[in-house]
Formats: sequence, C-alpha cells, structure tokens
Amino acid sequence: MLTVLMLSLITLFICHFIMLLASTLSKNTITDREKNSPYECGFDPKGSARFPFSLRFFLIAVIFLIFDVEITLLLPIASIFNITNIFSWLFTSTLFLIILLLGLYYEWVQGALEWSK
Repeated sequence: MLTVLMLSLITLFICHFIMLLASTLSKNTITDREKNSPYECGFDPKGSARFPFSLRFFLIAVIFLIFDVEITLLLPIASIFNITNIFSWLFTSTLFLIILLLGLYYEWVQGALEWSK
C-alpha cells in the first residue's frame, strides 16, 4: 500500500512539474487578437447574431459527434467475439465499419471543399 502511495505521489509531482515547466516556457502573448477572441461555431462572435446558421457546419458537427460516440460502439464488438456466431459478428462489425468509413469520407470531402474556397 505504501508503494502505491509513493508511486502516486511521485507521478503527481512529475505531472505538476512538467505542467509548471511548460507554462513558464511557453510563449504567452496577450496582444494576440485571435487567441483572445472566443471561437463560436464557425462565425465571428463580434459580428451580428442575426446571420443564418450554416447548414454545412451543422452537418460537420453532427458527423463529428457520431465519430465521437463510435468508440463506445466499437469496444463491445471485440468483447463479444467469443460469445456470438462468427458470421454474424463479422457481418455486423464489417457493416458498422463501412458506415463509419463512408461518414469519414464524406467529412473529408466536405473539409476539402471548405479549404478550397
């Protein structure tokens, strides 16, 4: 028990030391306009709030949420490998990964179109 406590304290000390070192050595510029302004959903927060919301940005945000949640759906697939039929496991996981890859391709194409503008 004492060993675990000592290792935890050493780890905590090292983490705090690295964070303190990084914050003191980092370049802090207070006058940087871009870092001081908040990023709000892809539009300028200092402008008018009456502009229509971009549907393309909304779709990209929804796809990001889907890819953010996908890990909770991928983890149980590996754990039920021994319990289920191999054909149903392979079919389900392949179909799920194909859907994810199609979404990733769509997001990549949308991002490429945004950067080309």
